[in-house]
Amino acid sequence: MDRRDFIKISAIAGTTAALDGCGQPEHQLIRFVPEEDLVPGVAAWKPGVCAHCSAGCGLLVRVMPGEAEVVRGNKVGLIQMGLAKKLEGNPGHPVNRGKLCPRGQAGVQSLYHPDRIRGPLKRSGARGSGSFEEIGWDEALGTLVSHLTTLRKGDGASSLAFLIGPMRSQRRALIERFLRAFGAPPPVTSELFDDAVLRRANALSFGHTQLPTFDLGRVNYLVSFGSDFLGTWNSPASQAIGYGEMRQGHSGRRAKLVQIEPRMSLTGASADEWIPCRLGYEGVLALGIARELLAKFPEAKTLAAGRLLAGWSDGLPDYAPASIERLTGVPAMTVARLASEIAENVPALSLISGAPLAGTNGLFNALSVNALNALVGALTPTGEPDVLQFTPNAPLAPDFAAATAESPGCFSAVEALVREILLDQPHAPQVLLLYGTNPVFAMPPQSQVRAALEKVPFIASFDGILDDSSALADLILPDHSPLESWVDQIPESGTTVETVSLAPPAVYPLHDTRAMPGVLLEVAHRLGGEVADALPWKTFDEMLKAAYAPLMKAGGSIAATSEDDFWEKMQSQGGWWGQADPEAAQPAVGPRRRAKRGKAVSTPAPHAPLAFQPPEFDGSETDFPFHLLPFATQAFGDGTLAHLPWMQELPDPLTTAMWGSWVEINPRTAEARGIRQGDLIELTSPQGSLRAPALLTPGIAPDVIAMPVGQGHENYGRYASHRGANPISILSPKKEAETGALAWAATRVRIARVGEGKLVLFAGGMSRFPEEKGLR
Repeated sequence: MDRRDFIKISAIAGTTAALDGCGQPEHQLIRFVPEEDLVPGVAAWKPGVCAHCSAGCGLLVRVMPGEAEVVRGNKVGLIQMGLAKKLEGNPGHPVNRGKLCPRGQAGVQSLYHPDRIRGPLKRSGARGSGSFEEIGWDEALGTLVSHLTTLRKGDGASSLAFLIGPMRSQRRALIERFLRAFGAPPPVTSELFDDAVLRRANALSFGHTQLPTFDLGRVNYLVSFGSDFLGTWNSPASQAIGYGEMRQGHSGRRAKLVQIEPRMSLTGASADEWIPCRLGYEGVLALGIARELLAKFPEAKTLAAGRLLAGWSDGLPDYAPASIERLTGVPAMTVARLASEIAENVPALSLISGAPLAGTNGLFNALSVNALNALVGALTPTGEPDVLQFTPNAPLAPDFAAATAESPGCFSAVEALVREILLDQPHAPQVLLLYGTNPVFAMPPQSQVRAALEKVPFIASFDGILDDSSALADLILPDHSPLESWVDQIPESGTTVETVSLAPPAVYPLHDTRAMPGVLLEVAHRLGGEVADALPWKTFDEMLKAAYAPLMKAGGSIAATSEDDFWEKMQSQGGWWGQADPEAAQPAVGPRRRAKRGKAVSTPAPHAPLAFQPPEFDGSETDFPFHLLPFATQAFGDGTLAHLPWMQELPDPLTTAMWGSWVEINPRTAEARGIRQGDLIELTSPQGSLRAPALLTPGIAPDVIAMPVGQGHENYGRYASHRGANPISILSPKKEAETGALAWAATRVRIARVGEGKLVLFAGGMSRFPEEKGLR
């Protein structure tokens, strides 16, 4: 008998006998034979890949022998096994270079979370009731295969839908291949803080449909338009490393950071200068700065990135300092000073992300900052490397690259799926698969995601924690945690070399879960025919090995004598990456860059020049006088990590708030309405209302009300369920016009004090307002 299948019942003298004598054999302790060779007291460091955001950072997992409660053969018992004790950054990985953010450190809690689903479940009560019963994997797989087989009997193959979270990995490639062979449409990606607007702008300005990579260590002057690049956006670990080099790497001078935003972020708190700007007018400010520079360097009027904007070739006559001050609230003298400081401190760089792109005119704002970057890049002396680059994507599968370039904003894609379901359109989904996304929580209620999911005849979820969306499923096939799985990731940015992050399982599974790719392969083989032929691998690691075998010929960080040798070294290293070569990084497009490089660069896509259009907001200024600004937090992101207690307990870097929601409000605004620290206030938008305690902070514009995203789940484990409020629940479904991305910064609200609330702050010994004396 294979020792992995052998179960040994421990004969614990006295205890077991006593239990048997009491007639309670169900309390016998089952002890399983170890499944691996262990050396007591000796730690092993194993490679890993962080799955808590899309940056693709490399990990080192400290594994030591220990005793754990596990599920084997539908039985719960104890086993001696290697247990993950600590996560650190992988020093050799080109993205994070040994660093790791708080979200990455919390990866061990995804493994040991007490609310993990321990095995397959089927719904036993009304949909959405959260009532499920345990079943075996044979029954679970048989149920899913039965529903899929029924679809394929007629012309119903296109009635299969797959709703996923953002992925740049072979998991996505596997899903796409499965759906294509089945005859179903491609997967629909659901993501709240979607970067579709910036990707579209970069395609138009620079010919790259991806997020940029910044050589911050060489930057002398950095202007950030709403981008919390040190806290929550894109690749924070990589960008924080670059920011440290920027601050310390210039002999005899200190690089300057200017942050332009209506609400102070973690990045804003680190800036030398913080400038509030009217929400949605950031592009106007960027062009105001560009106008000053064009007056000094008129030859830049021919820049392709600039000609995407109306008036660029004429020197931007509509963006005079007085007009900029009137529109943005930024003094004309400040605009002129910023332009002068930029010109005197090249290489300079501008970033944009977040709220400026989350309005109805987000593309204009992005193109304006891109044009400013192209202009400033043209001022940099010929021969110096670019500070704005794009990570080479050679390892990326061609079909995935095309899908990335052509896909609309996530919100529009989800809206289209919802419309198909609710309107009973031909080939509306009859079977829906969910993986890595929670659209019921992360989409405005007016998008009707919940109503659509409730109407789908059959839903299967692969998620390992019951959340707001998987609670509506009929079948749950729980995925392994990332530390129990084969994980790969192709970083979109954060490094100037081609990179694939990859790691085998660091520990054996704790529960009766199965990795989603393995389940999908098993389902394909049971379906047979074209689907089985399209997915010939028996295991996911076989697929990974085949997918990345061509990298052996590319050289890079691994010198190997055979494919097997290459595969082993790729696992032990934590992935593969190309050689550090400044010429390998893909530069942004501009006359200076084209002149200095012999290699070809991507050509920007054609587009009619855009003129400024004021942002549109849901709600009149009279009835709803404040802008609502939802924001991602370093702990929760878009709410995906709210179930982890470490993230709940992590004090917000600026406010020290924890274990709940809060509403940030300017002290002058609060005083005018009789609101004090900790008061319970009601936010009302045209879409609904919510209540949360007030947190007074001077780092926010008087006409802006800000609230963190992440709390307010109905279902998400014991630590996140029914905790705080969800600002997404009162958002308007307005969209950015060209990409269809959700304009999550386009909602107005009014506020009113309704009573006393509870605000948990770490500062002052985790005091609760307003209970502490002297605060009212």
